[in-house]
Amino acid sequence: MSDALLDVRGLRTVFHALDGAWPAVDGVDLTVRRGEVLGLVGESGSGKSVTGFSLVQLIDPPGEIVAGEILFDGEDLRAASDERLRSLRGDRIAMIFQDPLMTLNPVLSIGEQMSEAILEHRDVSRQDALAEAAKALARVGISSPEARLKQYPHEFSGGMRQRVAIATALLNAPDLIIADEPTTALDVTIQSQILFEVQKLSRDSSTAVLWITHDLAVVAELADRVAVMYAGRIVEIGPVDTVLDRPRHPYTLGLLNSSAAMVEVGQRLNQIDGVAPRIDSRPSGCPFRPRCARVLPVCAEQDPAPQSEGERAFRCHNPVPQTEPA
Repeated sequence: MSDALLDVRGLRTVFHALDGAWPAVDGVDLTVRRGEVLGLVGESGSGKSVTGFSLVQLIDPPGEIVAGEILFDGEDLRAASDERLRSLRGDRIAMIFQDPLMTLNPVLSIGEQMSEAILEHRDVSRQDALAEAAKALARVGISSPEARLKQYPHEFSGGMRQRVAIATALLNAPDLIIADEPTTALDVTIQSQILFEVQKLSRDSSTAVLWITHDLAVVAELADRVAVMYAGRIVEIGPVDTVLDRPRHPYTLGLLNSSAAMVEVGQRLNQIDGVAPRIDSRPSGCPFRPRCARVLPVCAEQDPAPQSEGERAFRCHNPVPQTEPA
């Protein structure tokens, strides 16, 4: 697509072990357009976080990206030098990690770290950089931001550290934000404030956002499109209203029906039978087959190929009828 900022084709990331190389991400295709928020959802272990780390080339041994293209604004990040990647990260591409301690240095003050993120990529004075950092802290709900800049990460709660990490990612108004469960540790009020700031940045600056989460309610509120991931693959992708209102893949339907909002108070929660397979023991054919209520004999023999329906695509031999809502 002409407006695609991030275009990923056939991404495959494996982890090497004594008994082989096992795929955590297995042939992922996805596109994020400028000014679009794409939600990436799935259970723990589905490969969401590894996908995010792969996109910014932060996979360490025994992990390895072995196949695929990662095109950012037409540039192949897999072919980029370490120096080039460093110039992009924190400036045009920002990543918000699930654990803020992966972002924050415990021996540097918050002000030193945030101002450095600006000075590394822009020619401004340190005083101006600190002023911008203070404004960024205020945007994510941290009071007395000037005083907070003088403090160290250990003086903040876990939720406040996460807000600092989010503020740091927003500092340079990046072209692409990859956010890995960024609001999990935050209360509902602060979460709403963060979602508003992300939506505003996306709308005003045409920033593309890949929002990785397990929370379908956040995706419904924030995202323009949603990609559902299972066993290292995208099993359904499309406009958020289309996918969440009329899911075609049984796994998507199972996730929606597992939501607490789908049952009456006092009733037992719905759940998907079984557990997601380990990367070294995925079944033949369709990886969702052992847990699927719509399984057919062909599901054990053939991995389903992608099918397209307008702007939506899914991989299933026996999809949920469009007349069957979640």
